[in-house]
Amino acid sequence: MIYMDNAATTLQKPEEVKQAILYALEHMGNAGRGGTEAALDASRSIYAVREKLADFFNAESPTRIAFTANSTESLNIALKGLFQQGDHVITTVLEHNSVLRPLYWCQEQGVELTILNCDEKGNLSYEEMENAVRENTKAIVCTHASNLTGNMINLKRVGQIASKKHILFVVDASQTAGVYPIDVQELGVDVLCFTGHKGLLGPQGTGGLYVREGVEIRPLLCGGSGVDTYNMHHPSQMPTALEAGTLNGHGIAGLGAAIDYLNRTGIDVIREKELHLMRRFYDGISQIPDVKVYGDFTAEERAPIVTFNLGDYDSSEVSDELNEVYGIATRPGAHCAPLMHKALGTVEQGAVRFSFSHYNTEEEVDFAIRAIKEL
Repeated sequence: MIYMDNAATTLQKPEEVKQAILYALEHMGNAGRGGTEAALDASRSIYAVREKLADFFNAESPTRIAFTANSTESLNIALKGLFQQGDHVITTVLEHNSVLRPLYWCQEQGVELTILNCDEKGNLSYEEMENAVRENTKAIVCTHASNLTGNMINLKRVGQIASKKHILFVVDASQTAGVYPIDVQELGVDVLCFTGHKGLLGPQGTGGLYVREGVEIRPLLCGGSGVDTYNMHHPSQMPTALEAGTLNGHGIAGLGAAIDYLNRTGIDVIREKELHLMRRFYDGISQIPDVKVYGDFTAEERAPIVTFNLGDYDSSEVSDELNEVYGIATRPGAHCAPLMHKALGTVEQGAVRFSFSHYNTEEEVDFAIRAIKEL
């Protein structure tokens, strides 16, 4: 199989990630639950990964990093815990359902919602974004990169708008964490939601959120924490405030090893290869008759994604043919991005998405180009 569905999950992981998980399975107890060596080993391991992530995103402190199972859980915690009736929130058509569905739930609770549209290439207007801010606007919530087109949002510019208007800035970094450097303090990000299983090259079932000091989020869950047992309420201190129950210590250990790999290899080196493969693929298919590619490829910074359609063929039919005949794994359909598909006019047809990893090769890309030419 030639795997080109890395925007869904990175299949190939560094060897040290696998070894870290195996070690954790054999040695790790339950963090914060007792003073045995196994429990302490778990606590030390998890805190070490907090430190690595805090350094990776330039958080003020490791305590500002809370662990979750994925970006969806992180976004549910953030969005349902920040907003209340009477608040106004600005978001975009680029968003994944992990942003949209919690916001629709908030809307049902009385939160006002403005969804900014994009142009035909999938780009936003920052002037329109700033003009959308009202007196009761609480936050701007947006993705860093569209999982459909690969187009990126200028976080620094949005952060400046949020700072100027004295509102919160919440970012979904699902497609960019581990691919692009994200300095939450420099960019003015108040809450950063990320998953471990994509660009961070960690295992599935890992993720988290960064919460700036001074920002308080109502917990989505409450229960066991290992501390303050006789308190009727869940502890309010970060990160315990947003972590109820036993953490995925085994997965977090793997995520820590993945961060080490990224730091050692260099995310700039990894990203350069991924973008090179993406450009090679784009150049190879964009001139094929009846191939329509979506997104803005004039931008230098973008996620390593190419999404297209072949004539009037249903995207699932094209993706199935690529899989069954050529052994190429891609993602067809709606990609959990309904508003972006509406904006592009691809609701019925869907689209075929190729997304690249630095583990892919030029030979694989060239083979995929020939497959599409044959189709």
